[in-house]
Amino acid sequence: MAQRWQHAPPQSNWGEFGPDDQLGRMNLVTPAKVLQGMAEVKEGRTFCLSLPLDVPGGQTMNPRRIPPQRFAVQRDGKSAGQQGFCWSYASEDPDLTDVVNDDVLLMSLQYSTQWDSLAHMGSRFDADGDGVAEAVFYNGYRAGQDIRPGTEDAGATLSATTAFARYPNPQADALDIAQLATHGVQGRGVLIDLAHHLGRTRQAVGYDALMRILEADGIAVESGDMVCLHTGFADTLLAMNRQPDLARLHETGSGLDGWDRKLLNWLVDSRLACLVADNPAVELVVPKLLQATPLRQPRLPLHEHCLFKNGIHLGELWHLTELAHWLRAHGRHRFLLTAPPLRLPGAVGSPVTPIATV
Repeated sequence: MAQRWQHAPPQSNWGEFGPDDQLGRMNLVTPAKVLQGMAEVKEGRTFCLSLPLDVPGGQTMNPRRIPPQRFAVQRDGKSAGQQGFCWSYASEDPDLTDVVNDDVLLMSLQYSTQWDSLAHMGSRFDADGDGVAEAVFYNGYRAGQDIRPGTEDAGATLSATTAFARYPNPQADALDIAQLATHGVQGRGVLIDLAHHLGRTRQAVGYDALMRILEADGIAVESGDMVCLHTGFADTLLAMNRQPDLARLHETGSGLDGWDRKLLNWLVDSRLACLVADNPAVELVVPKLLQATPLRQPRLPLHEHCLFKNGIHLGELWHLTELAHWLRAHGRHRFLLTAPPLRLPGAVGSPVTPIATV
């Protein structure tokens, strides 16, 4: 296929893995990296790195994301509640003994512990070199062509969800989360314990502070490593029992400084495969920088740098505290990470239940 762009964004790696690549830096998670991850398993102990799927709770943290709602599957026009707690096939044949439960789930795919696909965020950029900025994604894939709006009646067959059926859902014909699922997400994880060094206070972590932490803990990030940042945010959120206190959360936990150019360069130069954190965005969301001359800028510069420019998948709201404490107590920072998303074609994100094995 012909190259999709005439100009690539500055500080990007478009074309590094071929003009049609849809995996980005996950190409670096090779069979050799899987073996490196397996070599970190010494005790066979596992840690679940996911929050419960109904955390944070409500829509206070993000009004655009819908918490899980479960519905019983209907049979013969009746709900399970009308026929009893469980289904029975006895109505079809009195000699059948099966009792069955089925349910349906409606939720935002990025409500709780999640992966962002490379179709989650693009940017307005003049990829054609004609002086007009287009809405484009990693490797030049186009909004409206490769990532399209879906139908407006999505989910309308569920009567309880008519309020949500008015909004079209994106349909990613390229860069969707199924690309990550089919590649497989298993390899060597590396945990950086920001909370241990910085506490659970809000601060943007730039390159210099991060390098000091890596040096203090003797951590080396190598090509193809899956890097996890522990800030303590998810642990604080979980303790709120699905009633998030925004004022307290706003002051809780650190995040990367997406405006630090040295840090963004390091994310590329380190050759890490993906970037994960236990906070809502990996980066600390701060107001737009003030410039002497107004310039167009992203609200989330690290998202733009990772997802749009360099094909680095982001994981958010992972639950890393128990793993972080165990690793520190045992003088370790590496582990086998297994974290496949749902293989859901066309989706731009996915819930995930990651497992760390040590």
